Amino acid sequence: MTNYSRTLVTLACLLSAGCASNPAGNSETVPPQSQYDSIIADNEGSLLSINGLAKELATADVIVIGEYHGHHGAHLLQALMQSALYQQRPAQVLSMEQFTLDDQPELDRYLAGQSGEEELIEDTDAWPNYKASYRPLIEFSRNRNIPVVAANAPADIVRCIGRTGESYLEHLDQAQRRQLPDDPFIDTPGYRRKFFEALGSGHGGDHGSKHGETANNKRLESSYKAQLLRDNTMADQVIRALENHPDHQVIHLTGTFHSEDRLGMVAVLEKKRPDLEVAVVSPVFWRSGDDLDSLLETHGGKGDFVYFLQPLPQEYRDTDRHREAIMEQFRNSPDLSCD
Repeated sequence: MTNYSRTLVTLACLLSAGCASNPAGNSETVPPQSQYDSIIADNEGSLLSINGLAKELATADVIVIGEYHGHHGAHLLQALMQSALYQQRPAQVLSMEQFTLDDQPELDRYLAGQSGEEELIEDTDAWPNYKASYRPLIEFSRNRNIPVVAANAPADIVRCIGRTGESYLEHLDQAQRRQLPDDPFIDTPGYRRKFFEALGSGHGGDHGSKHGETANNKRLESSYKAQLLRDNTMADQVIRALENHPDHQVIHLTGTFHSEDRLGMVAVLEKKRPDLEVAVVSPVFWRSGDDLDSLLETHGGKGDFVYFLQPLPQEYRDTDRHREAIMEQFRNSPDLSCD
């Protein structure tokens, strides 16, 4: 069978319920053959189709679908899942990290047919990959009167927390502060460790004895508080969505770091509402030489269900060019006053 044929078979499998059974020998399972392919499995190692996964998730109050931002396969899976879940429970709400609280009025205007897509993109400063990645979910919702929640914290507030620390909240006016969670920095020890390890810091924010280390730790701690503000705001918005739309199922889309291993916004959500049935679907890269059994053993716990994707292309091989690109992002960052 050619790679092209395998790709067609994989896509057909995703769309049908006939591929839900686990084939003999997971190690023989063909890995994703294109950037659009994904292979779904539960923590027992059973493979699932999109429709099979939707049936498994029919009773969940909240389904958190993690993504690798900009990965074609992740965004295709999200769109297919939204449609399949709608067939199980039409009472649905879509919650999105990709829009902030400030975007809600413009998002509502677009959903109500009062503005056009380019106006939505311009007025919300939508992510650059909006049309390729999120348009299908928004259009599915708009055509079926599904509420869409702009779930993320306002970008300027997040940036200022990252620069100056949590005390920046004291500078907000009452209206700004009221839209944020009452306790915006709830976290868990596991998430804290994960965050600092991801930044290449082994101290977990503990202050060192040297001035340089102390300053660096303060910056890292502020960055962590900015991350927590995002997580707590998203969790808060999901809870509000359930309160505003009783008996609805909320689908929340977010970067996988915010949800995998049931950390981040999922941990906050479960602390605040332990009565909810929350399901996590997390992506995992299937790299050359991997087999499904070893992947499940290593990464299965990242979610109640995982979906495997081809890795994204390496962005840079030249470290100097990579460093220069990062510096250029800082030079082009918005001119923002946090006074």
